[in-house]
Amino acid sequence: HLFSQNGLVPIVEPEVLPDGEHDLERAQRVTEEVLSYTYRALVQHHVFLEGTLLKPNMSTAGHSCTRKYAPQDVAHATVRALSRTVPAAVPGITFLSGGQSEEDASLNLDAINKHQGRKPWALTFSYGRALQASVLKAWAGKAENVPAAQKEFLNRAKANGQAALGKYSGGVGGAATGQSLYIENHAY
Repeated sequence: HLFSQNGLVPIVEPEVLPDGEHDLERAQRVTEEVLSYTYRALVQHHVFLEGTLLKPNMSTAGHSCTRKYAPQDVAHATVRALSRTVPAAVPGITFLSGGQSEEDASLNLDAINKHQGRKPWALTFSYGRALQASVLKAWAGKAENVPAAQKEFLNRAKANGQAALGKYSGGVGGAATGQSLYIENHAY
């Protein structure tokens, strides 16, 4: 209760990186294992789960996997992994984009929110690259590009806001919308 006593919200960020050739099923299994150990440790340390947020990866195949999966497949694997491991006491899950393109991250979040079944948490986004790539490309460090960059940011924020409600229909373009944002061997 140290966090809640001091007005802090612990953001738990166990990320399974998309490096490799693994398929979606392996990604789901590894995500389940990581989340299982994470929540076991949080419970053992008496963390007040109702006062936390989870900031995980979506279950996606490895970047080098030759098989491509539809957003509905990613949604199914992600929701299944979460439902098997994340307590209902956790109020919200804010997904990382994990190197997905801006559009893929939005489409996958939308599919997760549309997925049928029990989802006792708010499911939203906490994207870095998938929210900023088009903005930074449009801006290019030039003051005269600020209005264009602001427009890009607003478009991506609206797209992701709609996806968080399961109301995104896709197709919001941008300067970097379709490009992969994956960084091999990314280190924090």
